Amino acid sequence: MSSYTSSSCQLFDFLEIQLATENFNESLVVGRGGFGKVYAGTIFNGSNSITVAIKRLDYTSHQGATEFWAEVEMLTKLRHCNLVSLIGYCNHQKEMILVYEYMPNGTLSDHLHELGTSLSWLQRLKICIGAARGLQYLHTGTGIEFGVIHRDVKSSNILLHESWAAKISDFGLSKVAKISDFGLSKAGPTNQPSTGVSTAVKGTFGYLDPDYYATGMLTRKSDVYAFGVVLLEMLCRKRAVDKSLDQDQWNLARWAQESIKAGNLRRIIDLDIGGQIYPKCLKEFVRIAERCLHNNPQKRSTMAEVVVSLESVLALQEKINSSFQASGKTIFGRIVDRLYFPYNGEQLGRIVDRLYFPYNGEHTAHGNSKVATDIKGNNRRTNNSIEPDNTLGPEYNMYASRSLKVFQFSDLRRATNYFSQDSLFGKGNFGEVFLAWVDKNTFTPSRRGDGIAVAIRRRCSSSNHGHDQLLAEVGILGPLAHPNIITLLGYSSHEHEYLCVYEYMQNGSFDRFINRDAPDTIGPLTWQTRLNILIGVARGLTYLHSLKDQVIHRNVKSSSIFLDQDYNAKLGNFGLARSGPEIGKTHVTTRVAGTLGYIDPNSWDTGHFSVKSDIYGFGVVMLETLTGLPVIDGNRSHNQHNLVEWASPILADRKELREIMDPHLGENYPEEGVFMYAKLALKCLAINPKNRPSSEKLLRNLEHIYALNK
Repeated sequence: MSSYTSSSCQLFDFLEIQLATENFNESLVVGRGGFGKVYAGTIFNGSNSITVAIKRLDYTSHQGATEFWAEVEMLTKLRHCNLVSLIGYCNHQKEMILVYEYMPNGTLSDHLHELGTSLSWLQRLKICIGAARGLQYLHTGTGIEFGVIHRDVKSSNILLHESWAAKISDFGLSKVAKISDFGLSKAGPTNQPSTGVSTAVKGTFGYLDPDYYATGMLTRKSDVYAFGVVLLEMLCRKRAVDKSLDQDQWNLARWAQESIKAGNLRRIIDLDIGGQIYPKCLKEFVRIAERCLHNNPQKRSTMAEVVVSLESVLALQEKINSSFQASGKTIFGRIVDRLYFPYNGEQLGRIVDRLYFPYNGEHTAHGNSKVATDIKGNNRRTNNSIEPDNTLGPEYNMYASRSLKVFQFSDLRRATNYFSQDSLFGKGNFGEVFLAWVDKNTFTPSRRGDGIAVAIRRRCSSSNHGHDQLLAEVGILGPLAHPNIITLLGYSSHEHEYLCVYEYMQNGSFDRFINRDAPDTIGPLTWQTRLNILIGVARGLTYLHSLKDQVIHRNVKSSSIFLDQDYNAKLGNFGLARSGPEIGKTHVTTRVAGTLGYIDPNSWDTGHFSVKSDIYGFGVVMLETLTGLPVIDGNRSHNQHNLVEWASPILADRKELREIMDPHLGENYPEEGVFMYAKLALKCLAINPKNRPSSEKLLRNLEHIYALNK
């Protein structure tokens, strides 16, 4: 029997395949496709059994050896949490067989079109984001010299794990192309004209890029087009091509786009989710799909832009859902409750159209809409929404987010038991942080354990960070919505008391887990968990840096990273954040601020801050994460006081690298992955900001390193 390891592709004997499938027992067939049948089988690794998916070439199939070896070669090289993993293959006489990790929930297409599975709007968004991340990795994250064009993106090639995580599959038609053939530079994706790959047109009707079909030129934007069709499938629950419908509805992409332009939203949304979607989320989701389906490939979004936009939609939807949760009604249900007349199906359709269209709102240059919109000072909304607050000054009302609540100081004082030490769970330069409980619907103080927990940060009387930093937190953080950015729920300004109210992060700040010598350190964290935390922060930075009005955090450090109960990371501490220059500009000039050890040396010397200043701070966090040492420590020997100055020269040396690593990691990490990590940290810490990676490239590299753990 051949040995099995998860990090390499195995060659299986045909006998092993026969045993695994009980000689291709028809009762084990879990799928069929152009290649042939797929069986659920069992292989053995020592005494352990592993369930796998076994795909066997059908002799009558139009696909053959070319597609078989293309898939083996492709998936042997690629590792990502949103790509299906190839475990091995068998090539025996005329038998060509592929062995994959088993995905218990089958294909997305089956759930949408065959099984009638009840998929919520949030589930659909998360599946879309997972698939988009997989495609983003293929296009730009596989290595410096090449990228991969899938060429057959469709719902039946998106597999679902038991947790409903999405994975891209079926690479038989994929093409490898040099980065230059993508219209990419080493700095990252661009929308410049690309030469593409000239090839025979292959794919699936309904998902085929019209430009590729017309010219034979295949580019990554062909995958983007097909993904746009998948987005419409998710929204409409209709097949890409369905000739059982009226002729004008045969092609989903054409029919849906015509319906959108005509304002006929009721003809598009799957009725199962119509009442779950917040209007702004629907508007943005449709815009994402439209940009993917643009007739001109150069004007389509990149998959990186799609990922960021979808993540923003998800974060806003989750934010909105929490505010409606207590009522037991959907968003749409609440709106309908306000209608005073009876309605039938046709009337309801017209109501939906009026509620959701026409579009309004600001559209960004990079294809990202500001999901959270601003209000003017004279707007007034009830319940948990903002009311004009003249105590912060008129400049505040230019930025205030609709979703923030203005808390009464007396309520927050009561919620914290008059800021008692029993409620205190953190301190910082800004002041003290208290744990409190509030009613999840009204946000009024409640008893401990009732309602939802929140974190209340109170400016200390001796702090110089009060008014200005509160203004930055409310003005910049307030409108942001992303799964890896801390959620600001509201604020209070009372005389000289400035307080911010945030979602509560059960595991506190990241620094508490990685300082190996501190007496109050919690942990240790595994290598995989540390990487996952950093990936979350990198996603948050990618979102901030890709906004039309970029946000420069200016205080990226381990204590600005907060962890929920599952160790999901969220970036916080936006008190020093600044709106950056528009994309294309280089920096903003402002006073030097931040935390010693994390401040970009170039910013220190010039007063110029850019998104690359955040990358430097992130590089310092990477170094802390690797070594388990604080960035500044006067107790270390003189030449080791500053972690960056001491450890940076060691990062490029494989032998010495082990000497500075956190001993709590033991031997539980891939050596090659750690060395790649060290080189990436060194790039982030480059003295010249131009030599540092973008946040998007940083994210891609971290995801690649994480995949090496498999």
